[in-house]
Amino acid sequence: MTNPPFSTVLIANRGEIALRVARACRELGIRTVAVYSTADRDSAVVRFADRSVHIGPAPAKASYLNVPAIVEAAQQTGAQAVHPGYGFLSEDPDFAEICEAHGLVFIGPPPRVMQQLGDKAVARTLMAEAGLPVLPGSTGALGSPAEAEALARQVGFPVILKAVAGGGGRGMAVVRAGDDLRLAYHRTRAHARAVFGDERLYLERFVEDARHVEVQVLCDRHGTVVHLGERDCSVQRRHQKLVEESPAPNLSPRMREAMCAAAVRGAAAVGFVGAGTFEFVVTPGGEYYLMEVNCRLQVEHPVTEWVTGFDLVREQITVAAGAPLSVSQADLVPRGVALECRVNAEDPERDFTPAPGTLTEFVPPGGPFVRVDTHAFTGWRIGPDYDSLLAKVAVWAPDRAQAIARMQRALGEFRVDGPGVRTTAGFLGEVLDHPLFRAGGHTTGLVATMREPARVAN
Repeated sequence: MTNPPFSTVLIANRGEIALRVARACRELGIRTVAVYSTADRDSAVVRFADRSVHIGPAPAKASYLNVPAIVEAAQQTGAQAVHPGYGFLSEDPDFAEICEAHGLVFIGPPPRVMQQLGDKAVARTLMAEAGLPVLPGSTGALGSPAEAEALARQVGFPVILKAVAGGGGRGMAVVRAGDDLRLAYHRTRAHARAVFGDERLYLERFVEDARHVEVQVLCDRHGTVVHLGERDCSVQRRHQKLVEESPAPNLSPRMREAMCAAAVRGAAAVGFVGAGTFEFVVTPGGEYYLMEVNCRLQVEHPVTEWVTGFDLVREQITVAAGAPLSVSQADLVPRGVALECRVNAEDPERDFTPAPGTLTEFVPPGGPFVRVDTHAFTGWRIGPDYDSLLAKVAVWAPDRAQAIARMQRALGEFRVDGPGVRTTAGFLGEVLDHPLFRAGGHTTGLVATMREPARVAN
């Protein structure tokens, strides 16, 4: 066995992604350090990791966002590198700079790149200069409600207000008429200030009945950039993804090639390093526009790993250590179809309200070509402090019909129970059964359409 790229990696995250990273490290022969909050003392990754360090109480601000505690844990345990997973500090350029200042390798893009692309308004400008199509809208952050109103009249309604520092489906507001824009501006700005610590907003045209398609890229420190195909992420609730698949259904070869080429061009233009995702909106008329660039591993990376047979997390780690990419573009030939369903501890009948509790039964599905990424187990307490993601079920099959059938079977096998615990597994089965999804003609409005009768009934 060759020498591992690092001797020890600290995982600055929790839940299923922390366990996913720890497993990749173990396969590479790397020792792992898990950090944990008081609420996660008995978590799966704490049990799995070689060492674990308590970094604070349950609230994320006091633990998983506590940079001094994380850096101190890395230094105390002899970690050489930090993997941030997704969420929390994964796209924080200040955290990346602090890691570097303390002699730690941040497994992700350079701070400068994250700073540029994390500012969505700046990213729009940079990508437009690189030749990527962007929706009509702001060329920078909005200065006032009056400026937003003037721009909205120029762009044409509906428009969407977005937080410059936003992400994860938060900090957005669709505005369909001029009378609603000023109030939406103030509310979205307040939300952005509270969630991201940055109240700046930008505006762009909102596309009705759109599809959400993203392209996975991977880049090394030697200037090599490859793409690993695209994923359709159109099944969403409140701008947050529920079902993802690769390849995107009913996407013409010409558009697929154009979007992938655009993502590679955009990544090269800014000197991207590591794993990233270029997210596009596809209009009913067959046009595509860049929405944003994510400087991290995506929740839905398993579907890309299924169709390419390629370990993205392993490559993130080796690239961060300075190694060149282990594959060329010609090596990345997608095969078959993969689907991923996010099973959340939420009650779909109560507008997806979180439904925490202690698991008295947790039996995930199995069988051929079924992958379950989860940190849950019988006896685990799902708390109210963190994201409600319970498990990711990803399946592969030679074609889309078989993939849907396999996912239906897998979701039906799930056994989750506990006082007050509800999950989205049953609802996800309804999504897969919907005629629009079956035909590959669904858009980001599918879930709202499905829930409309329930709203009327109530």
